[in-house]
Amino acid sequence: MSEKGSIEKIAAVSTVSDTDAETPKPKVTREVAYGGEETLPPPPDLTEAQEAALYHKIDMRLMPILTLMYLCSFLDRGNIGNAKLQGLLTQLNLTGDKYNIALTMYFVPYCLFECPANLVLKKFRPSRWLPGITLVWGTIMTLMGLVKNYPQLVGTRICLGVAEAGLFPGVVYYLSLWYPRHMLQYRVGVFFGGATLAGAFSGLLAFGISFMSGTAGLLGWSWIFIIEGMLTFVVGVISFFILVDFPHTAEFLTPEERAYVVHRKKYDNSSVGEEEHFEMRHIWETLLDWQVWVHILIYMSIIAPLYGISLFLPSIINGFGFSTPVSQLLTVPPYVFATATLLVWAVWSDRIKKRYPFVLAGLTFILVGFAINISPASIGVKYFGTFLIVAGSYAGFPGVVAWLGNNLAGHYKRGVGMALHIGIGNFGGAIASNIYRTQDAPRYILGHGIELMFVGIGFVVLPLTVVAYKRINSRRDAAVRDANEKGITYTPEEIRRMGDRAPDFRYTL
Repeated sequence: MSEKGSIEKIAAVSTVSDTDAETPKPKVTREVAYGGEETLPPPPDLTEAQEAALYHKIDMRLMPILTLMYLCSFLDRGNIGNAKLQGLLTQLNLTGDKYNIALTMYFVPYCLFECPANLVLKKFRPSRWLPGITLVWGTIMTLMGLVKNYPQLVGTRICLGVAEAGLFPGVVYYLSLWYPRHMLQYRVGVFFGGATLAGAFSGLLAFGISFMSGTAGLLGWSWIFIIEGMLTFVVGVISFFILVDFPHTAEFLTPEERAYVVHRKKYDNSSVGEEEHFEMRHIWETLLDWQVWVHILIYMSIIAPLYGISLFLPSIINGFGFSTPVSQLLTVPPYVFATATLLVWAVWSDRIKKRYPFVLAGLTFILVGFAINISPASIGVKYFGTFLIVAGSYAGFPGVVAWLGNNLAGHYKRGVGMALHIGIGNFGGAIASNIYRTQDAPRYILGHGIELMFVGIGFVVLPLTVVAYKRINSRRDAAVRDANEKGITYTPEEIRRMGDRAPDFRYTL
């Protein structure tokens, strides 16, 4: 490609719209670029089967350890719900709203530190940053089992929030550097499946660890924190030897494979590649981008029910009249169902290259589940409702995250945008920590009602977002045709600078 790129060349990039046949696609020859890595050879031409084999090779290196790390992360932040039934409230004298405040204090630093953590990820290298923070929060989790009073519990929860803040947004951003945008939701789904499995393991582990109550003078809740914290520490050590940094430096790939991955990702969003250097304008552009803020509302409509059910499912089931050990075990089946639903939806979403139908399906599941639980239904029906809530929130969540990631162009704008998205959106978790009050047991009408409010926000904002995306995509199709007729041209640098506002960029629905 010459230094000057015409709009005809720009329009030829593979785009995402409702009907690809309507998108202008003149035949062009594009310049080869290597993501700034001139040391790599030209990218090879791979068949569909060869490409699938290459990404499977990457999957097998990255996904198991990342999923295990997030399983530990979600296990450690949510196991306080199981510890609550194992003597935590009585031994630490958590009367009134103290328990809810302890939950909330995790989310405050967690939300505040997510954006800064994403900005430093590339500087500190993922292969050191992600395992490093895993070691830190594993240590904090272990020490939480030794706290003797309420202030110490709150202090360790704050430290836990700081340490865990960099994992989820960091990994999602990290994956977006490896995978094209329509391969992303399945990987985010597999990764987030660790959180779903954590819900199942949490109940099983709590049931088994409860028999250690009294060992070394510690109650069951202490051993839940100590053992699960030590498990996280071990995973952190292992991850140092497995994680790699970026595609162009991945030694487990051949030079040709690295070149293909870099080239495939570079031209995923644009016909001329993405901006890879940092400028302050990336932060301002992200803050002023309408889609970041509407996606935060969609995120909160899913995350508030997710955290509400994660932190209080043992208490909700215990309120059905079951004993503590049985309540711990009954938390497992909903998470198993949710894991299967999550994987099916993730594969399906990447196949049809759409996100919103599965987010909408998740909201529908949650709506029905909470409506059942707020009603005077029988215990069996209410327990069925918990399956819908867990499945809807956990299976719908990867689509929410992948959707915005698909629609932000430029390495640093995507990193900042996703960190804001997750960081601010997670304040929904802080709200969910305070709506299931002890005095509202066993029906928790207030908590279920507020969760239904969040779902209602999602049902309003999501369709408006889809309509807005469709209109913008249609306008860009028309603009490309008009520019082609008038001979309007842009340089590659101009297109890269425009990012997701470029004429060739189509929003994923």
